[in-house]
Amino acid sequence: MRFSMRVPERLRVSERFRATKRSPLLQVLKSAVATVAAWLVAGWLIPGPLPVFAAIAALLVVQPSVNQSLGKAVERSVGVIAGVVIASALGLVFGPAGWVVLVAIVAAILIAWALRMTTGTSNQVAISAMLVLALGGTSPEYALDRVIETLIGAAIGIVVNVLIVPPVLVAPSRDHLARLGGELAASVDRLATALETPQQPADLNGLMIEARLMRPMRDAADAAIAEAEESLTLNPRRSAHRGDLAEQRKLLNRLSPIVTQVVGMTRAFVDHYDDGLHEEPTVRAIAEQLRRAAHDVRLAVHLADVEPQPLTSAVPALTSPLVISPPKSDHWILVGSLMEDLRRIREELLEDEVSPDAAGF
Repeated sequence: MRFSMRVPERLRVSERFRATKRSPLLQVLKSAVATVAAWLVAGWLIPGPLPVFAAIAALLVVQPSVNQSLGKAVERSVGVIAGVVIASALGLVFGPAGWVVLVAIVAAILIAWALRMTTGTSNQVAISAMLVLALGGTSPEYALDRVIETLIGAAIGIVVNVLIVPPVLVAPSRDHLARLGGELAASVDRLATALETPQQPADLNGLMIEARLMRPMRDAADAAIAEAEESLTLNPRRSAHRGDLAEQRKLLNRLSPIVTQVVGMTRAFVDHYDDGLHEEPTVRAIAEQLRRAAHDVRLAVHLADVEPQPLTSAVPALTSPLVISPPKSDHWILVGSLMEDLRRIREELLEDEVSPDAAGF
């Protein structure tokens, strides 16, 4: 028993310093190139102490997108300038005593807090102040050189990130969107099958759980597209991917309301289920329409080049509204709810206005 308790704890400890997946090798190589280039260039332009500030700046500035690199460069530069000023002022007043380093760190943290700096900038202020005093430089010339050195490193980091295959995150967003579209179509098919067959309590719970899983998938797709849009900001390769990303955003805007409708339909089915539901002719007609909707979801994903797999039919299945007669049993509440959600799904898939009575009642 003790062994079984220790293994999960070790796993949790490893998760604190290990990522779920590695960074792209190209990103690692770009960071290395930028760091080495910053060290060499800054050491050549500013003779004297080792160009530590330039190397750190270049290493931090190389980010997954050019836009993030620019933001990190500004953050790094502001932090270094503030830290160098604080360290130089304290060093000139109190001298090179060891306790001055601690005072500088505390002062840097408090000043950054008072100025409402971001966490990254606040940390950079404290680190820069500590390094300046620890390396033994408090003169104005030394402080100015460290600021210029940091600007050189940040500039080299940006240049390297722009010139060496600037990252474009369109492919990951496409993958997230493809998974969302596939799961949405599968959920619609599962609901159609459930409407036509008797269900056990475990079946209903599983159906509801699987439907709810679409929401985090939708949020993940939205976040991935947002990251892709950011990766194109200030990116010289943006023109080749802008149209693709716009189609992805358009498709997500179509699928998101359908996710909401399918989850609602599943919830209504689970709440109002009874053993005679599958014998209702109207319910069977709705199930058939759901299968058509699942086909059209796959078709929409295919036409957006998100999942370019061959389809059995390229013709939309929801070509005409469903016309039904009033249900012959006490299922009219569920039928009405399903029909209204089905009407809304049809609006999103056909991308046109459908009148409120287009569902046939």
